[in-house]
Order: sequence, then structure tokens, then C-alpha cells
Amino acid sequence: MEPRPLADGAADAVLAALGGRPVVLIGMMGAGKTTVGRRLAATLGRRFVDSDAEIETAAGMSIPEIFEIHGEAEFRSGEARVIARLIGEADIVLGTGGGAFMNADTRALIRDAAVSVWLKADLDTLFARVLRRSNRPLLKTADPRGTLRELIDQRYPVYAEADITVESRDVPHESIAREILDALAKRLIRTENDRN
Repeated sequence: MEPRPLADGAADAVLAALGGRPVVLIGMMGAGKTTVGRRLAATLGRRFVDSDAEIETAAGMSIPEIFEIHGEAEFRSGEARVIARLIGEADIVLGTGGGAFMNADTRALIRDAAVSVWLKADLDTLFARVLRRSNRPLLKTADPRGTLRELIDQRYPVYAEADITVESRDVPHESIAREILDALAKRLIRTENDRN
């Protein structure tokens, strides 16, 4: 049975279907996980949590500093621990770092305990956005655009395992948040209908 178009009570329907499970946003750096995530959380009346900010708090240093002092492997290990802790919290929207979903254990945990949403953006959109910030350790290379393309090639097949995919593009963040809400409602309501 095809779900009805969403009415004003869409957020309530999604919240009821989620039953407290986190909504986890995945995607590349610059995809809009934090800005869109904040708006989605506000719409749902949930708390937004940024895993990168939580990692920085736990480590007492910035992510570029963690990369420089301890290396990427240590960062990824800490990232997996922080996300495992956060997934146990109810009623949150969680924005994750671009590499977090690449960890098989993290992916399995998200699949079992949350609903994942991939904010998918094309190379040009991502590159234009990441140029605005200098705190991207993985792009500190001679060819940042080429590095970003390689990361996309590696990560997109894995990101495609997310429960929902929404195109991230240059429209108001509220529009993307609404598209996520619509997609959540369609998926969750369909799943509930399939069970009944």
C-alpha cells in the first residue's frame, strides 16, 4: 500500500514510527550533515549531535590536531567508540564524519539501532563547499579536488547501503530537511504497513 502524501502531522508520524531510534546522517564532508541535521532535529523536536564535535570534546583537541598528532587510524578508532556511545542515545539526529560509515562495525550498529540517511552530493557541489573551510585534514594534499574525487569513488558504493538517500544540492537547508522527513515517513510507514 502506497503511503498517503504527508500532511502537517508528518513529524509526529515519523517520531511514532522511529520509536526513539536515532536518525543518522551520513555523507561526504560538505554534504550538509550538520546544517541540514540541525534543521531536521528542530522539525522533529529532537536534539542534534555532531559526532565530530563529540570527538573533539572527548579528545580535548580539534580533529586536524588529532590527525596531526595521533594519525588517521587513531582518529577512526575514537570515532567508532564515540558513535557507538551516541547510537545508544534515544531521540537524537546524529551527524557523522565522512569516514564513519566506512567502518563495518559502525555500519552494522547503525543498521541495527538507527535509520541512516545518505546526503548525496556531486563533486562540484562538495568541492565548492569544502573550499570555504580549511579544517579538512584529508584534503591537505597537492590536488584536493582529485583527492575528493578518489574519496567519492571509494565511499559512495558503501554509502549506498544507507536506508534512505536524499540529494544534497544548493537549495535552502529547510527544503532538504523536508525531503528527509518525507523519505523517512514513506520508508517507516511502508515498513509498518508491511508488518501488519
